Amino acid sequence: MSDTAIDRRRARGDASRRVILESATDLASVEGLDGLTIGRLAESSGMSKSSIATLFGGKEGLQLAAVQAAADIFREAVVDPARELPRGIARLAKLLRSALDYSRDRVFTGGCFFAATAADMDSKPGPVRDAVRGWLRDWYGYLEAQVRFAAEAGQIRADAATVRRLAFELIALDNEANARSLLTGEDAPYEIAAAAMRERLLQVGAKAEDLQSLA
Repeated sequence: MSDTAIDRRRARGDASRRVILESATDLASVEGLDGLTIGRLAESSGMSKSSIATLFGGKEGLQLAAVQAAADIFREAVVDPARELPRGIARLAKLLRSALDYSRDRVFTGGCFFAATAADMDSKPGPVRDAVRGWLRDWYGYLEAQVRFAAEAGQIRADAATVRRLAFELIALDNEANARSLLTGEDAPYEIAAAAMRERLLQVGAKAEDLQSLA
């Protein structure tokens, strides 16, 4: 087989993989990772079971690939835009707004992919739960790091304990907005959460001009 033919075959495989993972991540956000099987995905995506099995090897391989694909989408939607701003309070505010928008705009039909799948996998040990847990640990840690940078730069008043608690409160507001909107079908929870986040950051000394993303 020529190099050109190999490249074309690889390109077709990559395209098929992208299409399948788009369907897989969206399906998992609604039905959970445990419900993400080759048969169920073949039904929802229109791809054959054999094609999916060839690309991912089995249910666990498919689930792990879906987690990675969802992480990439979240990074592009939430984390990368915030990195255009300096570390600290301005980046934190942008991260929080982007996280709310990611859920509100239904990047995934079931809202936040990781909120949905964490609830699905939290009592099921194994590589898939480890992947979800690892991503959540990284996301929570990254957001907490921005709170810490803000404190160290004098942008907010917070000791080590307050940094951890404040990060927890901000994440909880984001998660509740996601859950409440999915339940009610309304956008209001996102604006309530944004206002509460802004108020909480103002309480610890953040400047209003650094919180424009949450205004």
